[in-house]
Amino acid sequence: MGVDQLRAWIPAGGVEEALLGQIVPERLPRHVAIIMDGNGRWAASRHLPRVEGHRAGIDSVRDTVETSARLGLDVLTLYAFSVENWKRPATEVSVLMGLLRRYLKLELDTLLRNNIRFTAIGRPNELPTEVYHELLEAEARTSRNTGMRFNIALNYGGRAEIVDAARRAIEAGVSPSSLDESRFGEYLYTAGQPDPDLLIRTSGEMRVSNFLLWQIAYAEIWVTDTLWPDFRCQHLLEAVVAYQKRDRRYGGIATAPAVAAGVK
Repeated sequence: MGVDQLRAWIPAGGVEEALLGQIVPERLPRHVAIIMDGNGRWAASRHLPRVEGHRAGIDSVRDTVETSARLGLDVLTLYAFSVENWKRPATEVSVLMGLLRRYLKLELDTLLRNNIRFTAIGRPNELPTEVYHELLEAEARTSRNTGMRFNIALNYGGRAEIVDAARRAIEAGVSPSSLDESRFGEYLYTAGQPDPDLLIRTSGEMRVSNFLLWQIAYAEIWVTDTLWPDFRCQHLLEAVVAYQKRDRRYGGIATAPAVAAGVK
């Protein structure tokens, strides 16, 4: 997978091709994380029930996963269901769980065909049994894939992840004196994966919503007013182009300015 593979997949002469032409393959973000927001507002603007926004959002998930894999990202993480989302009406939660099962059944072959490794992060064992079993099957079926890692955050909370990591470190017998940031990272849900370079939020909201709180310490944040059901390849490429124009300082002096890398 890579820029050339994505170029062969997108329509010729379109805005996606123009954006792709601005991307420097050597400076792709390794890990992109997305807060998928705006399903309810998308539905309300069309005088539809909220659940219709969730259904429409499945197409955005499909397009984003395939675009990311073809572009050559190492990791894509999508925030699908938070620990706070249990407060929503039971009917809405039930629809969300059903859509998740449907996605896994319909898209498993696509994940396998594109060499994508699927992982559920969070506390998925607390989801309905039938959903949890589908997740385990998808993880097992894709476990030998060597391409992009696709994380879906389910029953996830950033604070809960940090608490869980602390508990696992204690259970492993790690002494406080030997625990540093690197060691602590070994007990996070994303252990062994690079931290997100780019965090995308749809729907224009300016908050991180308890998502990957530890991992996004130095992530570049890109917010779009586009509602999640309308998010497509074009928007992901816009985010990557914007990312490559930024100087990443990590609290110090930038070592790879965008201008020096040839990004205009």
